[in-house]
Amino acid sequence: MRQASALALLAMLLVACGEARKKQVAVIPKGTSHIFWLTVQAGAVAAGQEFNLEILWNGPALETEYSRQIQIVDSMIARRVDGIVLAASDRKALVGVVDRAMSNGIPVTIFDSGLDSNNYMSYVATDNVEAGRMAAHTLGKLLGGKGKAGVVMHVPGSVSTTDRENGFDEVIQKEFPEIQIAQRQFGMSDRAKSMSAAENILTAHPDLDAFFASTEPSTTGTALALKSRGLNGKVKLVGFDSNEAMIEDLKGGTIHAMVVQDPFKIGYEAVKTIADKLAGKSPAKRTDLAAVVVSLANLNTPQIQKLLTPDLNKHLKQ
Repeated sequence: MRQASALALLAMLLVACGEARKKQVAVIPKGTSHIFWLTVQAGAVAAGQEFNLEILWNGPALETEYSRQIQIVDSMIARRVDGIVLAASDRKALVGVVDRAMSNGIPVTIFDSGLDSNNYMSYVATDNVEAGRMAAHTLGKLLGGKGKAGVVMHVPGSVSTTDRENGFDEVIQKEFPEIQIAQRQFGMSDRAKSMSAAENILTAHPDLDAFFASTEPSTTGTALALKSRGLNGKVKLVGFDSNEAMIEDLKGGTIHAMVVQDPFKIGYEAVKTIADKLAGKSPAKRTDLAAVVVSLANLNTPQIQKLLTPDLNKHLKQ
């Protein structure tokens, strides 16, 4: 009986030791209120399960709260996590805290949106400049190379969205010189503010032919503005990312195309860089992931359906 108890105690100690050896990786998104980030979280958790890492998911509620994001990173440094995966909400404001993490020997992978610094281990993101070019090519074809377009942007200081907006501008200027960008406004990562921005542009330019919206909240808000004015289907809309409402708007004709990233893969690959580093490997300094254009023509293909409707329940506790 005593021998059995001793063996049971030994087993418990071994389990406890095993748990103690599990490495902790902090994954800090720009925000937590959009489906994009939930899908990133699912990818990060999937990588954590595969590589036996504990994922500490924590981010600000809104993508404009960069001071809160700095506090979260600092708390993870104080906790002495084994790695940090960060989507920087501001290209300049987060440089200092990343420097602190790196100087404390904590490897940092930047994902989704970058920094004005090279002092990090790896960078994993969609090729946002190319994604913006894809949006411009799509809009240019929808307009037949002529017309007036408005742009509902994301927020100032965000590298990922600035890159895609710049890529969009580059192609419009070079390949579609007869498309005029009538006005641009920031939606500030908020659907209501994006709706207001789109309405302001429509009021100033009642002859507008199209919109490009560079993020999920910008696209959703712009679609709401078009529907509220009875312009859905009449004014072309090329959006970015996806959610259930956007998919329905694509089916209904309010949205004409969406440039879609793979947030699950972004989260997975970002955590994998930390896993590789902890395993003694040398992760790539930069990993660029491709986006795809989704329209009614390819909406129901297996590849696109898997991208648009990931099984979040498999990895996230609801």
